[in-house]
Formats: sequence, C-alpha cells, structure tokens
Amino acid sequence: MSLHAQTHRLMAPDIAAMKRVKPIVALTSYHAHTAAIADKYCDLLIVGDSLGMVMHGFETTVPVTLDMMIVHGRAVVRGARRALVVVDMPFGSYEESPSVAFRNAARVMKETDCGAVKLEGGRRMAETTRYLVDRGIPVMGHIGLTPQSINVLGGFKTQGRTRDEWPAIEADALALSDAGAFAVVLEAMSAPLAARITEQVPIPTIGIGASSHCDGQVLVMEDMLGLSPRVPKFVKKFGAVATAIEDAIRAYAEEVGARRFPGTEHTYAMKDEPRDLAAVTKKPKKLST
Repeated sequence: MSLHAQTHRLMAPDIAAMKRVKPIVALTSYHAHTAAIADKYCDLLIVGDSLGMVMHGFETTVPVTLDMMIVHGRAVVRGARRALVVVDMPFGSYEESPSVAFRNAARVMKETDCGAVKLEGGRRMAETTRYLVDRGIPVMGHIGLTPQSINVLGGFKTQGRTRDEWPAIEADALALSDAGAFAVVLEAMSAPLAARITEQVPIPTIGIGASSHCDGQVLVMEDMLGLSPRVPKFVKKFGAVATAIEDAIRAYAEEVGARRFPGTEHTYAMKDEPRDLAAVTKKPKKLST
C-alpha cells in the first residue's frame, strides 16, 4: 500500500482557485536550500530562466538551455515540500511548434517532477498552450515584458504605458486564459493596464513590476534579498544579503590570515591523545650544551 506525503503540495488548480480569495505569494528559486526556506512562506516557486543572469552571469536569458533548467528545477523540487514549482521553458525549446513544445515540456515535467511549466508570449502561444494543457501539462503564461524577446523589443522596456498598446496586451491575456493557462505573469506593465487585465481574466495574474492590483506577486529572490548588484525599479530590497556575505568572507579571510581559524574546536584530535593543538604544534626545546 502506498503512503501519501503528509504535506499536500499545491497544484495548478489550487493556485487558480486563489483568485480573489487571497494574494498569491511567489518567488523565483534556483537551488534546494533557498527553496526549502521560501517554501515555508510561498504558494508558488518559479524556476525562472532568469537563472542565466543571476546564477551564470549571462547578460540576458537567451543563452539558457533546457538542460540548465532541468538541473535547477530538479534541485528546487527536492527542496520544496508545499509550494507549486513551475519551471520556465527556455528560449528555443517551445516556439517551433506545439509538438516540439510538448516533447520538451514533457521532458521537464518527467525529469524535475515539477507541477507546471511557463511559456512567454500571448496570442502566438495560445495554440501551444492549449496543446500542452490538453495533454496533461499545466501552463503558466507570461506577457508584458518578455525577456526572451529582448532582441526584438530593443531592451527591457515597460509595456502598456500608452493606451494604444493596451488592446494587444489585453488580447494576449484573454487568449492565454481561453487556451487553458492556469495563471499568467504580468511583467513590467503599467499599473492601470495590469488592474484592467486582472479584472478581465478569470485566472490569477502574478505581477512583477505590475502593481498591487494583481492577484499575486513574484520577484527574483536574489534581487529582493539585496544580492544582485543592479535591480529594476520595481524591486524592493527586503534584505542586505550581499553585505552580509562580504562581511562574513572578510572575517573568514582575516581569521585565516591570523591563524585564528581553524581553532581547536574545529579540528579532530587523536582518540588517545589530548586535544591541545598548541601542545601538538609546539616546537621542541633545544638541548643545552
């Protein structure tokens, strides 16, 4: 007889049901130990292809590979116990056709055991979204600023700041909802447009730089922790991790340089000899003549 896990891991329908019920708390995560911490407070953990910039030093998310996403996705799933884990499909892994998208998304689901995947793009991804959902793969959409399209957009530019841009972006959100996406990320979008879309679509909107009108919020974890050197305007730093890390490394280097670390309490003594490290390392006295 199989044993069910004591903690229920949230699934895509659970997140969808939170719309207008409670704000959805989400963060990105790329490794097991941060996932374990965030899991205590988050409903949703997104293994974003932003890991290419945050973890690997790329200038954009475009160079990220499917294998990279799978390695990090697997780590986050191992670290989390309750939150729904969503893994980004990287550039080039889903745009060619719905069948190619399914093959790659199925691999991500099987090899990471995540609960959903995320695709960038609105109406152009509606057919693919429907294709995946019909075959058992939950899909989160992503519209507004889509970082994988940065070379077409001409940079990381806020979307929907003029009203003539609104109809196309609204149509993107509605198309993804109609295609079966369980939620949609709104990135770097004007607040009035984000509020309007949130009211229009029956699925949760997850904002990142799209105002508190959204049904939930997500930030890149390293950005909000104060670990990233440069962050977008919409990021609030909730910590000063970079400073804490530098202080710790400086103290470590000073103690190593002064031979204060490691101390006796950090070493292994012989079982039948005293732990007095000073006595062991003490130079023998010269014999008098």
